[in-house]
Amino acid sequence: MNDLLIQYQWEIFIGLEVLGFAALILFGLTRYKFQKQGLSKLFILLFIGFTAIEALLAWYIFSLTGEIGTFQIIVSIFVLYAITFGYQDFKKLDRWMRKKIDVDGLLTEQDYEEMRKQKDPRYQSARYLKTWLAHLAVFLLAQTLFFGLSGLNFEQSLAYLTDLSWFDSDTYEPTPYANEILHGIAMVWGIVFVIDSIVSATYIFQRKDKPQAD
Repeated sequence: MNDLLIQYQWEIFIGLEVLGFAALILFGLTRYKFQKQGLSKLFILLFIGFTAIEALLAWYIFSLTGEIGTFQIIVSIFVLYAITFGYQDFKKLDRWMRKKIDVDGLLTEQDYEEMRKQKDPRYQSARYLKTWLAHLAVFLLAQTLFFGLSGLNFEQSLAYLTDLSWFDSDTYEPTPYANEILHGIAMVWGIVFVIDSIVSATYIFQRKDKPQAD
C-alpha cells in the first residue's frame, strides 16, 4: 500500500485537485443558479476535505521517504494558497457573483464596504502584514514547543540556531527534533512559512497609491 502511494502520489494529488475543482463548480451551480444555499455549503466542505487529504498525503509521503521533495513543496503551495489567499480570492468571487445576481438583496452593506476596502492597497498591505505577523508568532511558538518536547535547554537550542548545518539533513537524528514526526512537521511548515512570507511581501511592499473610485 505504501509503495503504491509513493508510486502514484502525483496521480492521487491531481485527482484530488480535479475533485476539489468539481466541488467548487457544483458549489457555484447550487448557490447561484439553483439558489440552494444549504446544499452549496456541502460542496465547500467537500473542497476543504479534499485539500486536507492533500496535506495529509504530502506529510505521509514525507514520513515514508524521509525526504522533502518537489511533491511536498508543490502540495504545500497549493494548500497554503487554499487556506490563505485562495480563501480571500474565493470571498471576492463570491461577492462578485452575488452582485451580478443581486435581485434579492444577496449583498449586505458589510459586503459592499469590504469590496471597497479590497481595492485600497493600503488596506491590503496592513491586512497581509497583520496575518504574516500572526503566522510568524505561531510558527516561532510552535518551534519553541518542538524544541522543548525534544528535551533541549536554552543553550542547546541556541547552538542549533547559530549552526544550521543540520537543516538539509534527510533524517531527524542530526536535527534538534526528537523524532521524525516533529522533524517532518517543522520542515513542511518551514516551507509553507517561506512561501507565505514571499507572497505576503508582494502585498506589504506594493505601491500605496490611493484606490480609484468606482
